[in-house]
Amino acid sequence: MSLEARLEVILRETPSLMTVMETARGLDLPDWLIFSGAIYQRVLNRLTGRDPDYGIKDYDLGYHDASDISYEAEDVVIRRVAAAFEPPLREMVEVRNQARVHLWFEGKFGEPYEPLASTAEALSRFTSATFAVGARLEADGRMTIAAPFGLEDIFALRLRPNPIRQTAGFRRTAEAAKARWPELTILDA
Repeated sequence: MSLEARLEVILRETPSLMTVMETARGLDLPDWLIFSGAIYQRVLNRLTGRDPDYGIKDYDLGYHDASDISYEAEDVVIRRVAAAFEPPLREMVEVRNQARVHLWFEGKFGEPYEPLASTAEALSRFTSATFAVGARLEADGRMTIAAPFGLEDIFALRLRPNPIRQTAGFRRTAEAAKARWPELTILDA
């Protein structure tokens, strides 16, 4: 079985995540993906024998709509998404328009950030190649997986920096992940 197929099995066998994905699919946001910990942590949990929801703090839902990159337009979507979920998921789903990340990223993280052309492109800028995984449940039930650096690292329990965008936050992020999943191997380059 391919790594992508293994990932899909893990995601589909996680009821809380599938609820988020099914609800997100119904919202029909442009170019949406669930990504970050909502995806990679499920793999780490499966491979290390933990509960599928262990360590899950939120569900990052990214979409890309360059037609209006104002905060007001994003806030309309944030409210619409919140209204679609029941507690506790309502408080856990964090939605952001990836077309406007460049407007606030440098001020928050101190690093420049060029505008994104798609939600999947955001994955290529994550702190770690291992975290750069997203998924979308399509209208026909198929699952689309986006992983610009592949899935080998995550299934090998290996954490490495993003090979094309070095960030100051990798070490801190890696140490936090290692504290939750001591089975991880951290590579510095």
